[in-house]
Amino acid sequence: MLLAAASPKLLLHHLVLKLEPRFLLRSLSSLPSPQLSDPISSQTLREIASAFSHPNPPNPLDPLSLSGVRPHHAEAVLRLLLLRSDPASAVRFLQWSERHLHLSPTLPSLSAAAHAALRLQMFDVARQLVDRMIQNFSFAEVLSAFPGSSQSLCSDPGMAFSCLTECCCRAGITDRAVDSFLRARQMGISISPLVVAKLLDSLVTVGQIDEMLEIYRELSDGYNTLMNAFLGKSDDQKVLNLHRVLMERGFVPRIYDFNRFLNSLCKGNRFRTASDLFYLVLEIGPEPSVVTYSTLIRACCKGSRVDSAVGVYELMVEKGIAPDLVVYGILIDGLCKEGRVNEGHGLLRRGLNDGLKPDVVIFSSLIDGYVRVGDVKKAFELYKRMLEEDVLPNVVTYSILINGLCQNDRVAEACGIFSRILKQGIEPNVLTYSSLIDGLCNAGNLKEAFELYELMINQGFSPDAFVYSVLIKGLCKLGRMNDALRLLIKSGLKSNTVTYNVLIDGLCRAKRLGDMLRVFRQLVVKNLEPDLVTFSVIIKGMADEGRLREATMVLFQILKKGFMPDVVTYCSLIDGFCRHNNVMAGFRVYDIMLMNGVDPDMFIYNVLINGLFKEGHVEEASKLFSQLNERAWELDIVTYNTMISGFCSVKTIDKAIEYYEKLPDERGLQPNAITFTILIDAFCKEGRMDEAMLFFNKMLDKGPLPNVVTYSCLVDGRFKAQNFKNAIALHEEMLNNHVTPNIISYSILIDGLCKAGQLEEASLAFHCAVNRGLLPDVVAYGILIRGFCAVGRLAEARMFYNKMVADGVKPDSLVYSTLAEYFHGNNSVVNVGEPKPNA
Repeated sequence: MLLAAASPKLLLHHLVLKLEPRFLLRSLSSLPSPQLSDPISSQTLREIASAFSHPNPPNPLDPLSLSGVRPHHAEAVLRLLLLRSDPASAVRFLQWSERHLHLSPTLPSLSAAAHAALRLQMFDVARQLVDRMIQNFSFAEVLSAFPGSSQSLCSDPGMAFSCLTECCCRAGITDRAVDSFLRARQMGISISPLVVAKLLDSLVTVGQIDEMLEIYRELSDGYNTLMNAFLGKSDDQKVLNLHRVLMERGFVPRIYDFNRFLNSLCKGNRFRTASDLFYLVLEIGPEPSVVTYSTLIRACCKGSRVDSAVGVYELMVEKGIAPDLVVYGILIDGLCKEGRVNEGHGLLRRGLNDGLKPDVVIFSSLIDGYVRVGDVKKAFELYKRMLEEDVLPNVVTYSILINGLCQNDRVAEACGIFSRILKQGIEPNVLTYSSLIDGLCNAGNLKEAFELYELMINQGFSPDAFVYSVLIKGLCKLGRMNDALRLLIKSGLKSNTVTYNVLIDGLCRAKRLGDMLRVFRQLVVKNLEPDLVTFSVIIKGMADEGRLREATMVLFQILKKGFMPDVVTYCSLIDGFCRHNNVMAGFRVYDIMLMNGVDPDMFIYNVLINGLFKEGHVEEASKLFSQLNERAWELDIVTYNTMISGFCSVKTIDKAIEYYEKLPDERGLQPNAITFTILIDAFCKEGRMDEAMLFFNKMLDKGPLPNVVTYSCLVDGRFKAQNFKNAIALHEEMLNNHVTPNIISYSILIDGLCKAGQLEEASLAFHCAVNRGLLPDVVAYGILIRGFCAVGRLAEARMFYNKMVADGVKPDSLVYSTLAEYFHGNNSVVNVGEPKPNA
């Protein structure tokens, strides 16, 4: 086989590494010199050598002169090239002489060239030369001539043996590689650990256990090298058997090395092998350390095998090994992420009894666990305990608390904590900002959300996709679609399907279905794949607008394209039919869902029950509820709330109270804030304020705490009952109880004050909402405009109208009719007319 020419990169090495002349003379002393009577002159030999000093040697050499070249002449040219520290050119010459002159290179020639290449660190060239030696000569000759001549050639014998061993491995002659390795060891020469690892890998392939164990001794990290090599070539059971063989032969690995291999198994998702190996080590050794246990516990928790993790922890205690802070931290975090917060807290107490001093990581994990299950009260109790234990919270702890408060609509308190960490000099992270921005947007405080967004950028943080999605979603909720699109462009984010889904959803909610379809087409043009969420949003948007035929066609189209709609997609269409008083069509979609193998969930049944109530089919709704109960469905609080709301909607509040009272007796369920709010709202609409306040006081006494919707219902009820003083007092109580008002609660307050003739107070309430960062919607503006118009204060009405337009809030039909009524024939407001409906 002809040798490949060396690369130009390798030829650069001779510019860096200079050989001393005496080394070269010794290296070449074994090569013969040209005879004085030879027809080939020394000048011709030098010309030949010069010609091959180029990567692409030319052919201007005299054919007549070359016809007299003999083997000893080739050796002389080789001598000249090696004297120039140019083994790559020597390789090219050897190739050429073999091809054109039919001269086979001698073993001393190849050996000398290979040693020169190794000295110059031209390893690819050296490997090519050694490969030729292995192919053309016996291994005994190669072993004697190549590594054996290292001393006479002033070369590193370790490099020579390493090169020979590696070439034998690559050639598949593992026995010869072992011979090379053993000869080096007999001579006290060390071979490169990387080459030894390759040799082990080759031995694993052919299954030579004894040879593997012989070489195992030579590696400082032999256990990991051998086990990893075996793992890649064999099944898991053979890996376990190899560990047993090592122990039986007296090769006991250090526990540090074993832990490293166990960790690599866990990270490589080989949990079953890791677990089996762990229990084998418990049986035959070496003795596991705390790190051994913590490694397996961490793998169990990451793989959602928390029960197995607890089992390993109990085994650890049983073996008399005291768990450290890391073990407790891993296990508590795993339990909390599984929603088993009480068990995690119990484990903390157990650790405290054993003298454990928990750190901020353990406390933060538990606080996060309570936030995940919605128990913010417990989270703050643990936060106080943390301070009592002199454990300082960090930015992660505060971010978790902020997130928990925002999830429970306690945004004002979350802002307070944010201010506190700034005063303490703690730098917020992206999670801190994103949690608070999300909370502000959900509360409708877009002004403060954008101020925080600007602060985040000024502090050098780059908002992530979540932050932009939250802000875009907030703008979409207020119908500010153009602002949402501008923010998307400003963000510089690469558009993806998720981004488009947010915009499509916003356009659907804004009833701009024409724009929605244009955005959808743009998504397709950009070669982005619409997903199931995209189609579910489109179906929901069309269904909500009553375009149920088109929504149904989209469902059939995605079925035809091979999509498998989930329960959410079907539920969107069923809900659309129910909302538009066609519950029977909803049941037909329900039947299609069953035919396609999709199991309904309780949410779908809640939608159907609500649809039956809406069309006055009270008996059918009650019958469906009873059937679900008889079939042992897990009826949740949402189902009961649907029944309670349904009976309230048909003005049978007493029947609703019966279902409310069944909650703890039949299901062990506790009414939530929505349950109480439904009943309070129903009593207020019926003018039964005493009963409404009775349920409100129950909430204050035993929980759950009333939210902004609860207060808004009561304030609205008080205003409608002409009890203005108590209505305003309730609004103040809401603020004092740290319940964050939204634009709806302010609109109720403004409407009540306007109807009471207190327009200055109504205007003040409007500006309070703005100062809180709330962005007034068309309802809030419309209430004030109508209020001022009703008492003839048209200038103020015009001022609020102009402000509404300047703020980008589009007037609705009610605003236009008010303007038409009070400004008829008046030029102070121009271009008053009905808005054009959106596509």
